Amino acid sequence: MPRQNRFQHQTYTAAVPRAPYRCFVPDAQPEVNSEEFKLRMQEVGRSFRAAGIEVIYLVHGTFAGDDPAGLLSELSRRMPTTGYRLRSFIKRMIDSVVGSHGNYTDDYANLFREALNAGQEPAIEVRCFCWSGENHHLGRANAAVQLLAEMSEREQPGATMLWGHSHAGNVFALMTNLLAGEQESTDSFFQAAKPYWSTLPREGKEGAAWKVMFERLLQSAKPLFARPPHICTFGTPIRYGWESTGYKSLLHIVNHRRVPELPDYRADFPKCAGDIQNAAGGDYVQQLGIAGTNTMPSIFTPRARRADRRLNRRLQEKGAIWRLRERLKIGMRVADEGTTLLVEYGEPEGMLPEHLAGHAVYTEPAWLLFHAEQSAIHLQD
Repeated sequence: MPRQNRFQHQTYTAAVPRAPYRCFVPDAQPEVNSEEFKLRMQEVGRSFRAAGIEVIYLVHGTFAGDDPAGLLSELSRRMPTTGYRLRSFIKRMIDSVVGSHGNYTDDYANLFREALNAGQEPAIEVRCFCWSGENHHLGRANAAVQLLAEMSEREQPGATMLWGHSHAGNVFALMTNLLAGEQESTDSFFQAAKPYWSTLPREGKEGAAWKVMFERLLQSAKPLFARPPHICTFGTPIRYGWESTGYKSLLHIVNHRRVPELPDYRADFPKCAGDIQNAAGGDYVQQLGIAGTNTMPSIFTPRARRADRRLNRRLQEKGAIWRLRERLKIGMRVADEGTTLLVEYGEPEGMLPEHLAGHAVYTEPAWLLFHAEQSAIHLQD
């Protein structure tokens, strides 16, 4: 997207991609914690340190958060302690049921951290960041503000790397616009969401994050971070535009299986339920999660509904929902910005609830080494 993107959405067409991409068939991966796995992950760690990376955030996607229905945020306005405890409980339940199938867990973060840091200094921190997981503009906007606030509290001199599954990549896109966009555009973002955040309890973490970011991004001439983040997205649907000066590097990885009838950057629309059950075309969630597929905030959260409608005017092209069927058949895999790897992971393992129509492969520990190596290679490009 152009400099000074002003939260412009990405145009979704079947045209030849403007950004670079390549198709990739990975080699067989070594067993997790095998000697080869450990040695290659140590090499990744050296590459990350050479790039100055000090912390990596792993951010889950939609429905894997602590309040996917958006009801507990309303409860937290009145009973902050109870709301926080319930959200923590829900996230623990989701992690215990879903595991690593389309979800970043603490076990995954620990594996990543230990493999990167084995016998090496300085240590690279790997952290999971949890957000509500709501499937609408406000949910992702709130996640962007909360993550920026958490990152700004650290004030580390080195660089940050962000790994985002599914719509977490669109959370990152919003972040780049907030980090490097025009003041007028940033102000309009906060004003659109104000019906939601202006009434949050001042003593609560969520409300404090909005107020602090509003002040720091709009009333301070100093950049929020000395170094913009390195960003990797995994199976992110093409939605929001990226601000080109808001990141250091940008890599997209998409599960994709080519078909002879289409250009290699487009996915075939599923012809039957069996295609989805077998992930015959790759990641169908990435293909189907484009503009027009949001859910609305609950009717019990009127402030959130109003803020989401106002954000929709800024973040989504008009009429997207009315042309959804024809747009879904486009099957574009390549984003307008960054480099995209179209990876043929092969036949998925397990049933549909385990592979999530090709959308769960990115967070499986068996592919951690591959993704880490591709992230490290991209740092050197």
